[in-house]
Amino acid sequence: MSRVLGVFLLLSLLALVPSSLLAQDKLVVFGGYSYFRPPVTVTESFVCTLPACPLQPVLPVTVTNHQNLHGWEFSATYRFLPFLGLAADYSGHYGSALSGSASNVHQHTYLFGPEVHLPAPVSPFAHVLFGGTHQTVTSGQLPSTGGYFAIQPTSTTAFATVVGAGIDIKLIPHLWLRPIQLDYLVTKLNSGTQNQPRVSAGLVLHF
Repeated sequence: MSRVLGVFLLLSLLALVPSSLLAQDKLVVFGGYSYFRPPVTVTESFVCTLPACPLQPVLPVTVTNHQNLHGWEFSATYRFLPFLGLAADYSGHYGSALSGSASNVHQHTYLFGPEVHLPAPVSPFAHVLFGGTHQTVTSGQLPSTGGYFAIQPTSTTAFATVVGAGIDIKLIPHLWLRPIQLDYLVTKLNSGTQNQPRVSAGLVLHF
């Protein structure tokens, strides 16, 4: 009974929407700048450069720190209903893996899932996406007294999910502005759970 009522309410809402809004473009493509602040885990091994070094080697240590990464985001949404579509999202972010070192981190995320929106010239939207993320840390050195810390390269892939929302503003036919998109991204890297924000902005094309 509840399912029948839900279908009835959905059809009633669609009947209230003007026909000009129902004739929305089916394919929506977004591209733009993206900011990401993930926790980055690096493994450091101390390398002594002094003539007299400890008899026992210094064991590697693991350090986790939050880094400011900059990059891009690209997404495409196929809207098979006036309010509902299926989105595919791909992003890449880049920056330093550890402040003061030459080690870099690259993180790419690929996600898929449903997206709802309000068909209007000022169109808020929200989505829940699922997929994976791949993080690569390059080798580098961090200077220290009596030697340096050598950062070991790593490459990790894990599950990712995101809950987010944003707003699109129509500029001219087929061209829209996305001034902001806020996402809460959860990943499962290095046998742990990471919670981090992602902020994006750019242009949207309707086909």
